[in-house]
Amino acid sequence: MAYSFIKTTVVLSVLMFGLSCKKAVTTDTVTQDTPKSNAVDTTIPKVKSSLAKAVVDSLIAHPPLGMVWIPAGTFMQGAVPQDKAAMAHEKPQHPVHVDGFFMDVTEVTNAQFKAFVDATAYITVAEREIDWEVFKSQLPEGTPKPHDSILQPGSLLFKKTAKSVSNLYDFSQWWRWTIGANWKHPLGKNSNILEVMDHPVVHVSFEDAKAYCKWAGRRLPTEAEWEYAARGKEKNTTFLWGDDPSKLAKWVNSWEGEFPVNNTLADGYERSAPVKTYLPNSFGLYEMAGNVWEFTSDWYNLKYYEELAALKTVVDNPKGASKTYNPNNPLIEEVIIKGGSFLCTDSYCASYRLSSRMGNSTDSSSEHVGFRTVVTPEMLMEN
Repeated sequence: MAYSFIKTTVVLSVLMFGLSCKKAVTTDTVTQDTPKSNAVDTTIPKVKSSLAKAVVDSLIAHPPLGMVWIPAGTFMQGAVPQDKAAMAHEKPQHPVHVDGFFMDVTEVTNAQFKAFVDATAYITVAEREIDWEVFKSQLPEGTPKPHDSILQPGSLLFKKTAKSVSNLYDFSQWWRWTIGANWKHPLGKNSNILEVMDHPVVHVSFEDAKAYCKWAGRRLPTEAEWEYAARGKEKNTTFLWGDDPSKLAKWVNSWEGEFPVNNTLADGYERSAPVKTYLPNSFGLYEMAGNVWEFTSDWYNLKYYEELAALKTVVDNPKGASKTYNPNNPLIEEVIIKGGSFLCTDSYCASYRLSSRMGNSTDSSSEHVGFRTVVTPEMLMEN
């Protein structure tokens, strides 16, 4: 019964793990040229006329605690031509301009999220009682209601398999719906966060991340902002550091060894790592690849990149598609997550690549998805 529930309900609602990874690998190259304006633009961002340049200069010189200024610029969003692991939904490349903004240097940690919960008494989605009437609306018609002993608050935990698996699309082999798993109990109800306060908070949903942002006076980054910031000052590489995959362990918390059986721990960690463990990119941002996936504010829409590319112009501050679209998961509203996680490997989910993207249901959570926030000068002045 428990397996049936995982297979037909919970796992169905979080179809972020298998269908997007290694499903449409292609070696097609991108032929569109990088726009001439791909160099980093250090000019002051567009701000309301009431904001004096001196005020903005002061904000940039003294960024909010734990954040760094990301200067405005233009880049080619999407898979670079030399990325042979690029998937279809990372193409075609298209030119994008983003205004300057501040971004968290690290993923939001357990300590930071605890401060939010302590101040607001917020209860995350993974901690709430499950309303079957609401939940079943997201499932195929006729899906039977599981026993009440199964329909309890929880989240998804990773579990290594005892032997090699032949079908890496069947992610139910290594994901387990775990009652009692949530941000305070990341490995199940008998665990706690006392020794991992400096690790990224996980088992949080899109709704939870937005609630934190509202409390902090921040917002989630758009997909374009996220990828632009992750690329740093080097705009046309496959990875944070360039195109050489042999440097992975120094830069990324990912899976080394045979997935999902054996992790060699070449990077030092099997699950999440403390923030600032690996090298920062050229903007001073840590763990923009691996560790945990990060929410963006954009809907996941498989047609969106094609629509932007068809405009044949530099798109200014794109905010994402107007609605979600994924024929592989038509019953669920999904947002884009970026960066990959400690489970990514070249044989399963090489999503530590800069252009990698996946869809994640808005109300699901797991132990390898977190977030970081951004804020603009305008927002700071309004607050």
